[in-house]
Amino acid sequence: MASSHDSTKPLAAAVPAQPPMQLSIDGAAAVVTLCRPPVNAIDDVWVDTLNRVLDEAEADERLRVLWIRSAQRVFCAGADLQFMRARFADDEGRHAMIAFTRHLQQVYARIEGSPLVSVAEIGGAALGGGFELALACDLRVVGDEARLGLPEARLGLLPAAGGTQRMTRICGEALARRLILGAEVVQGPEAVGLGLAQWHAPAAGLDAIARGVVERIAGLPRAALRESKRCIAAALDPRLDGYEVELQGSGALLALTETRQRVQRFLDGKA
Repeated sequence: MASSHDSTKPLAAAVPAQPPMQLSIDGAAAVVTLCRPPVNAIDDVWVDTLNRVLDEAEADERLRVLWIRSAQRVFCAGADLQFMRARFADDEGRHAMIAFTRHLQQVYARIEGSPLVSVAEIGGAALGGGFELALACDLRVVGDEARLGLPEARLGLLPAAGGTQRMTRICGEALARRLILGAEVVQGPEAVGLGLAQWHAPAAGLDAIARGVVERIAGLPRAALRESKRCIAAALDPRLDGYEVELQGSGALLALTETRQRVQRFLDGKA
C-alpha cells in the first residue's frame, strides 16, 4: 500500500536514540515495526513507547488498521531478562515487577479496545509477553516455522499480561489449560488449527498474506470497524446486552453521511 502521506519516523522525545519500535503510515495503516535487537525484549521503555505509538495512531482519523510486525527474526520473545533480574532481588523489586505487569496489561487492553483493527504479523518466535501482545490483537498471521506460546510455568510464573484471560476466550478453556498448564509451544499451522491465529504461510509468503489482510480492512469505514469491534466485545461480556449494543451501533452508523452514501451506491447498483 502507498499514499501521498507515507512516512517513517521514530517516536519522539523521551525515548532513546534507537527506540524499540518505529511507527510508519502506509495508506490507512499504522505500521508498528518492533526493532529492538536481538529479540524485541520488553521493558518499561518498550511499554511506554508502545503507549505513545497508540496515542499517535488513534489520533489520526485517516487510519483504519494497526499492523504490528518485527524487523528481527523473532517477533517478540517476552520480558527483558536483565530488566527481570533487577526486580527479583527483594520485595521492593518484586512489587515493582507487579506494577510493570499491570502497566503492560493496560497497554495491551488499549490495543484490544482500540478503534483500529490490529493485525499481528508473526514471522518468528512469539513467546510469553510477546505472544500476549499478539493475543491482544484482533487478527494474527503467522509463519509456518514461527513458535508461539505462553511457557511461563516453566519458570514458576504465569502469563499475567492478559495471557490466561485472552487465550481462554480465544481458543476455549480446554485448550487454554493444555497450552498454559503444559507450557506448550506450537508452530504456525498448529496455532491456526487450535484457533490461536487466523492465517499461516511459509516465511517467503508471510508479508504478502499479512499485507492482503491489512489492505482489505484498510478499505473499510473506520466507524463500521469500530462499532463492529464494540459488538464483538459485548458478546464476550455477560454484563452487556450484545443485541442492544448492535442496535446502538447501527443507529450511530446510519446517522453518518459516509454510511448513507455507501448504502445508496449499493442500492443504485454502483457498489
